[in-house]
Amino acid sequence: MIRLVIANQRGGVSKTTTTATLARYLSDLGMRVLIVDADPQASVGIVLGLQPKRHLYEFVVHNRAFEECIERAGPNIDVLCSNRDTTRVEAALVTMTGGELAFIRLFGQVEFLYDAVLIDVAPSISLLQTCAMLYTKNLLIPVAPDMLSLQGAVACLETAQMLTDIFQIAVRAVAMLPVMIDHRYSLTSFILTALQEMSEKYAVPLLPAIRTDGTVPRAERARMFLADYDSRSKAMQDYTAAAGQLKALLDVNQSVALVPVQAAATA
Repeated sequence: MIRLVIANQRGGVSKTTTTATLARYLSDLGMRVLIVDADPQASVGIVLGLQPKRHLYEFVVHNRAFEECIERAGPNIDVLCSNRDTTRVEAALVTMTGGELAFIRLFGQVEFLYDAVLIDVAPSISLLQTCAMLYTKNLLIPVAPDMLSLQGAVACLETAQMLTDIFQIAVRAVAMLPVMIDHRYSLTSFILTALQEMSEKYAVPLLPAIRTDGTVPRAERARMFLADYDSRSKAMQDYTAAAGQLKALLDVNQSVALVPVQAAATA
């Protein structure tokens, strides 16, 4: 089973797009996927055009039945949406004994319904992010071509190590994913080089890069998965390559061939 949190301490790095596109990729393979939106900005529900009656807050704090809180976003894809009340989830968890382990308890009871659980978290170090990382034990870090995004990736790697040390639960960064890559800008080359060095320093694989593509915001405005809006877009092609490699790294299918990093970076 795949359990994965998509995180970067910097906002605007395509976390939600990555989460939704990866969910769709897995569902197309016949996997049952749950997306959990743990970000109070509620981006997942917005970009997919969902109108949930109940949210993460009701599920975690008020113990509402799980099936009452999820929304169907597509074939084999359910979403547990967020809203502004998600900020109150963290306040409630602080008062609970072992609140950091709440997601292990809550989602451990329903994960048998799915083949993959993907969690989109806010761009900040928070108790909810801690809960998500301890539950999934696997971290995917999208990184945009700017210095703050790079620093946010380092913060995620350090947080994963800190949680491993404190809770004795191995939290690993499965991969870093370069996003919104445009080779016309000089900073892009610098960031890709820095990411390669980080990959080697922290022993974290670097996935094929996702090129910048105007199709992505158009798909979001249309409230559609990128694969439905334009399956031939360059971003969708890149996500397919990256998702295939990620799938192999998660030991779901070891027969998937890895794409060489240098080839991906120059695509």
